[in-house]
Amino acid sequence: MKSLTASELQRLDALFGMSSKIGLTVHIHPDGDALGSGVALLRYLRKYRRRDAVLLLPDVYPDYLRFIVGDDEVVVAADAPETAAASLSACDLLVCLYHNSPGRTGALEAAVRACTAPKVLIDHHLDPETADYELVFSETEVSSTCELLFDILSEMPDIRAAGRFPVEIGTPLMAGMTTDTNNFANSVFPGTFRMASELLSAGVDRDSVLFMLYNQYRENRFRAMGCFLSEKLTLLPGGVAYAVFDRETEERFCLAEGDTEGFVNLPLGIAGVRVSVFLKEDDGFFRVSVRSTGDCSASDFAREYFHGGGHFHAAGGRLYFPDDIPGAA
Repeated sequence: MKSLTASELQRLDALFGMSSKIGLTVHIHPDGDALGSGVALLRYLRKYRRRDAVLLLPDVYPDYLRFIVGDDEVVVAADAPETAAASLSACDLLVCLYHNSPGRTGALEAAVRACTAPKVLIDHHLDPETADYELVFSETEVSSTCELLFDILSEMPDIRAAGRFPVEIGTPLMAGMTTDTNNFANSVFPGTFRMASELLSAGVDRDSVLFMLYNQYRENRFRAMGCFLSEKLTLLPGGVAYAVFDRETEERFCLAEGDTEGFVNLPLGIAGVRVSVFLKEDDGFFRVSVRSTGDCSASDFAREYFHGGGHFHAAGGRLYFPDDIPGAA
């Protein structure tokens, strides 16, 4: 990871200091890293900077992440579009987390682009659209946006003065880093372990985080997982595995957002499988998740075939129908 420069950190500190209403946005379909980084920064701004801050989500987050979020900490644009738009219009600083472009904010995109407040980017994805932001913290050699935010907050004067990283901020960061690394299975760097060690020393209860992340799923998830493995999974020559969940399958198991989280990783446990692709039907397109091992690039695969991209071993995209899938309705 590149070192954070003193000038960048001082500029961020100054922006926090001169702003009274701060908006935070994250990627569409918020996952653990999106929600963890957003909630952590929100709590920092409210507790340590005494700022009027709001976390704006494009759409609903999965139930298994509900333990990260407090009652008054998020506004979901899909549920309250006018409130979300008004919050963006009123803010005098906008911090964009876990997305490299306003185009990745879904229902919030138009309001984000129209927002005239200074914009700060904190993200770990490739190819950020830096022209849209006044200050950019973009680093791919980290496990997650949560890890990058941990490093940034650790250098803020008030956190340093506290002498110990706050548990209520460290807990969502630990959760987000854990989910984005698949519990330390991929995209792990030396700084990732340093972050985990420091948060444990600060009092973050990792056992509790793991229990909430991996032991509170609905029964439907496990029955759908059985279908994924026994009925839908196809292994191709050359080490590629894929599975498709269409609407009929999703309705069969009454799947909700987040119920298929991690399914795409399962085939990588099969000897010889180097690339795993999972397609899940949405409105007018399939959401595509790609995972890989070794020297196989998931991001190149997603970019070439699925209008997507991402990290070397973890990427995503979309297949649209009927444009990409002739004959599909």
